[in-house]
Formats: sequence, structure tokens, C-alpha cells
Amino acid sequence: MSVSVVICAYTLDRWDALKAAVQSCTEQSRPPEEIIVVIDHNEDLRERAQVEFLGARVVANESTKGLSGARNTGVVYSSGDVIAFLDDDAFAEATWLEELLAPMSDPAVAGTGGFVVPFWESGEAAWFPETFYWILGCSFAGLPTTNAPIRNPIGANMAIRRHVFSSVGGFTSGLGRIGVTPLGCEETELCIRYTSHVPGHRFMFARAAVVHHRVPASRLTWHYFWTRCWAEGLSKAAVSTLVGANAGLAAERKHVMGALPRELVQSLTMIRRNPRVALTRMALIVAGTSLAMAGVVRGKLALLREPLQTPVNEQPLFLKNLRDSDAAKAAVEGGDTPSENGTQPTN
Repeated sequence: MSVSVVICAYTLDRWDALKAAVQSCTEQSRPPEEIIVVIDHNEDLRERAQVEFLGARVVANESTKGLSGARNTGVVYSSGDVIAFLDDDAFAEATWLEELLAPMSDPAVAGTGGFVVPFWESGEAAWFPETFYWILGCSFAGLPTTNAPIRNPIGANMAIRRHVFSSVGGFTSGLGRIGVTPLGCEETELCIRYTSHVPGHRFMFARAAVVHHRVPASRLTWHYFWTRCWAEGLSKAAVSTLVGANAGLAAERKHVMGALPRELVQSLTMIRRNPRVALTRMALIVAGTSLAMAGVVRGKLALLREPLQTPVNEQPLFLKNLRDSDAAKAAVEGGDTPSENGTQPTN
């Protein structure tokens, strides 16, 4: 199967990290057929990337501003049977793609997610609870330790078959907002949408497909922690409203009942050895869980009073662009003369 790697970027502040992300994709044991760098509404960054990333295809986000719109643009421009996604502030190990694609030898596997290791830019935060590494965009304690079915992958390290997008559409460009808080969990909603549409298909955890996700000091503050927990609760309330509470919150219930108590107990055993680290972990576990649960309750109450305010539905346009792009590629492969714009999608 052919694979395209999509990396989305939006700021020059991460230029060095973006270079490392692209470089890591060129050094794979199983090289991708193409690397697509999508620049999200930043012309200066696009021009610089166009000049320096000669081995990649650099395109501008032609959809709604934000990560979901940029990813959807990457899907439309891609040609692979599988589209792998890597964050612009992450870098992959040499066997990343090889391991990420391995479970897809089973045609019922619609996509995979790998393991995301924190790359501490200001030194390892031993006090940060591992069950809350999801706040940092990393794999968290409680995930499977071997390849196993999962509800959805972490967006920084995932691969999804092309037919998932052509059958149910792309990432929702923001689920909307509750109050002033924008909602996320687009990967969760897409994966649930697809598995509901195609029973028997599943997403798999590929434990050996490893990427390293940069964690700056700015993500190790109390403000970042509590706002992410609260926003996650609101987002999960919105997802459960769209897809049902059972599908939308099943993984979270398992996490609360299993992994969180385990880490609390482990932290208790550390108190004599390192009381400050142990007590900080315990406090953050309790506070983070309470905030996320409160966010879910707040979100559900808000949605009872006022339906979810979602943006304009762009899925029909996404599907049209994707199918037009695929048809153009098929015509070229069949020997037809392409138009002047080749396979460029149009909005």
C-alpha cells in the first residue's frame, strides 16, 4: 500500500521543530511515497517552507483555519492509500511508518495510532501524572502495552486509510463551542463516525510506532493544566451528544476506573521517598479528574439549554474535492492529458 505523510504547521516559532519533523520522515526504514506540509494561513511560513523543503510538497490550507481544516487539505492533496499524520512539533523514530502500517495487513483495520513519548524541552517533569500525559499530546498511562484495538488514535501519531475519508468525510473543522470555549476531539468524532458507519472495522494501537512530542515549559503550568482538563470535559460532552454517551465516553470511564486509581496508589507508595513529587501527582490527578468531569456536566447542561453551535458543514465540499482529486489522479494514471492545474483541488 502507498502512504502519504501529512504535517500541518501554522507558525514560524516552531520552524526548527518543523524541520526536524520533516527530516524524520525522510529517514524512515519504510519511506513514504510523499510528504505533504500544509501551511495554515501563514504566507511567510509557506514561502520559507517552499524554498527549504525540496523533498516535500508544500501547500496552503484551503479549508477553514485550524488543524482540522489543514489536515483535510492534506488529505485532498495526498495520493496514498493510507494517510499518516505527524505533528509539526514531533519527530518520528526510524521505524515509525513501518510499525504504524503493520496492523493494516488486516483489511478490517481502518487506521492505527502509535506511541507518543514526551520530549521535555525544559527537563523531565517527574511530578506530572502519567495518566494525564494526554494534556501534553502524549501517550498516557492506561493505554494498551501491546497492539490492541482502540477507539481512536492520538492525532500527533496516526495513520488512516483513504477510504475512511471518502466514505464518511474528513475531520470536523471544530466541533463548535460551549460558551467561549472552542471544542476539540476531532479524531475521536471521526473514528466513532466511521466505525458506526462500517461495523466490524476498527482502529488499532501500534505500540512500536514511536514519535517524540516536544513539551515546552509553557505546557507545565497550572493554568495550562486546568484549562485543558476543563476544555476536554466540554469537548467530550459535545462528542457524546453527537455520537451517544456510550461511544463518546466509554474510554474515559475505563480510564477513570482503572488507570487513575492505579497511579494514585503508586504515588502513595512514593511519599516517603519523594513526598513533594508524590503529593503533587496526587493533587493533580484529583484536580484534573474533577475538572474534566465538571466540564462534562457543564457541557451537557449547556447543550440541554442550547443545541451545539457548530460551524457550517464543510463535509460535502470536502468529499467533492477529494473525489475530484482522486478522479484527476486516476485519469493521469490512465494516460489522459491532465489540465494545466494537474491534480490541484479547487474550492
